[in-house]
Amino acid sequence: MYFAALLARTEDGWEASDTELDDVETLSDLADLAREASPDEDTVFVLIEQEDSWFGLVRVDGEEDPRIFVSDAAAAARSAYGELLLTDELLGREPGADDGPDLDALDLDGTEDGESEEESDEEEETTAVGAVPHGPVGDGGILDDLGVGEKELRALDPNEALAEIAEALGASEVLETVR
Repeated sequence: MYFAALLARTEDGWEASDTELDDVETLSDLADLAREASPDEDTVFVLIEQEDSWFGLVRVDGEEDPRIFVSDAAAAARSAYGELLLTDELLGREPGADDGPDLDALDLDGTEDGESEEESDEEEETTAVGAVPHGPVGDGGILDDLGVGEKELRALDPNEALAEIAEALGASEVLETVR
């Protein structure tokens, strides 16, 4: 189960709104969605969580490039919403680099060399997940100026992270209204 919300800092405090990410295809689209939530170019966070698995934060400050933190890149890589956040730059890859195998050169059914299809599937899954690091990636200092340090951020349990972050920001009540 997923939860996604926008949390915008305004002159009057924090404002929260739940958001649909079905039409969002790129990080740029996500940043534009966040900017629309704050016409005054205030700080906006996109908060995303997948229950029991991972959470992600995208911080947009006006027209600056978005800053991203993902609690578990390998778990997020198995999610359509997580894939939005896991850019080549965030994962330390060359943009556009092909880290995967050459699919034209692969024997995809594995039966010619005596390997069972089940073993082949397990190997492909391990290879795909292995390309993305386990654990947190991104800007651990994304909340430093708001009172949540990198060490605290990395230690958050994915089930409670967004609530704890909202509480630290003084926005727990507004976030709960959209949950």
